[in-house]
Amino acid sequence: MNAAELHKDAIVIDGLICAKWNRELFEDMSKGGLTAANCTVSFWENFQNTVNNVVEMNQLIEASSDLLLKVHTTADIHRAKQEGKTGVMMGFQNANAYEDQIGYVQVFKDLGVGIVQMCYNTQNLVGTGCYERDGGLSGFGREIVAEMNRVGVLCDLSHVGAKTSEEVILESKKRVAYSHCLPTGLKEHPRNKSDAELKFIADHGGFVGVTMFAPFLKNGIDSTIEDYVEAIEYIYNIVGEDSIGIGTDFTQGQDQNFFEYLTHDKGYARRLTRFGKIINPEGIRTVGEFPNLTEALLRRGFSETQVRKIMGENWVTLLKDVWGA
Repeated sequence: MNAAELHKDAIVIDGLICAKWNRELFEDMSKGGLTAANCTVSFWENFQNTVNNVVEMNQLIEASSDLLLKVHTTADIHRAKQEGKTGVMMGFQNANAYEDQIGYVQVFKDLGVGIVQMCYNTQNLVGTGCYERDGGLSGFGREIVAEMNRVGVLCDLSHVGAKTSEEVILESKKRVAYSHCLPTGLKEHPRNKSDAELKFIADHGGFVGVTMFAPFLKNGIDSTIEDYVEAIEYIYNIVGEDSIGIGTDFTQGQDQNFFEYLTHDKGYARRLTRFGKIINPEGIRTVGEFPNLTEALLRRGFSETQVRKIMGENWVTLLKDVWGA
């Protein structure tokens, strides 16, 4: 198979997209051959506002049902592939929406939320994010992890502090993930993960999705798709071919207000970081350019089997292990 044929035949999963949800984006997902994507529906929002976001996403899926279907199980991912649609996996980048109610884990799971990050950059009731002194996983956090394990929700640790991440990895009875991260071995940044952290999660059965968010890449906004593939290869060499996937962190169509919301604690309080200018790597600036990644991985020397795993098969295996279906 050539690169185009392989991409068309493969299951292609993006483990994190927080783009501007609209018809134009969904058409670009189709152009890019995305089988499924983890679509963020909560950052700083509380329970009610997150429910509102889920309602809005449901309406968008219904309005573009020729392009999308809602994912509850990995069987839905395979159905999306068969029907030539993109499966929408709803996810949180913060457990804040659970508030102090353990029962909300089941409520949101029933609504279709199967991937939840324990905290987003700062402290919440569960644990600590990567931009604060890390106090580790709270007692309530241990209960949340146990409930996520019980109902089948993936624990995501991408923006989580190192100590909290380690304690979640040890606490969880099911596989956990960094859905979207990069290595500090290529660039020092609070959001990037050390070789030891990457090895630790893999050694405990976990998973790493590799992001291409320019501020965290070695060459920043001057990065190309080759820089992204270099980061994939770097992590691959640490975690192995069965524990790695894609989690781009596409923010396609978002405006400056969105990034201001992300970079302030709770969405409005103290500034946590400045991203500066954000330009995706040349060669994969839009979701529609996803086929270029398959081509770049093959060009780098990855085999067809390895590319299939990286582009989506490993995500399916992980989610089936966690979701149970």
